[in-house]
Amino acid sequence: MSAIAKTWTLEVSDRERLIKAAFEAREFAYCKYSNFRVGAALLAADGSIIKGANIENASYGGTICAERTAIVKAVSEGTRAFVALAVTTDVPSAISPCGICRQVLREFCALTMPVLLVPSNYDKLVAEGKADGGVLETSIDELLPHSFGPEHLELPRKP
Repeated sequence: MSAIAKTWTLEVSDRERLIKAAFEAREFAYCKYSNFRVGAALLAADGSIIKGANIENASYGGTICAERTAIVKAVSEGTRAFVALAVTTDVPSAISPCGICRQVLREFCALTMPVLLVPSNYDKLVAEGKADGGVLETSIDELLPHSFGPEHLELPRKP
């Protein structure tokens, strides 16, 4: 009997590039209202990395999260195939994307795509010998169980 992987396997070099890019993206957060910086980095199927930071607005509804910033940048430039996502904040624990971001990610990402939730003290944890750096690896499916996606719009309907 073979085990079924919950997420795709990510090369160590890609994982490190992605985590580094999420930290770089966080530096550009515009969060003068919440003071809660978030950085996200999407690894595209072609190997490129698209970064996003949260961008707040005085009209709170105009705020866009880092994850959606990255997706919007990628999709608006024609990239629609993704391999993984890394997200980091200033909090020394793994913080998950909000509900709206989860649904937007679901639109463009496979349910088994790895999502790396990276604590702010990742480098310190790695230096202390914690190999995974405290990263919580999850997937779109785990973040949004029983989700609704584009394929559901193609289901037959009763007349």
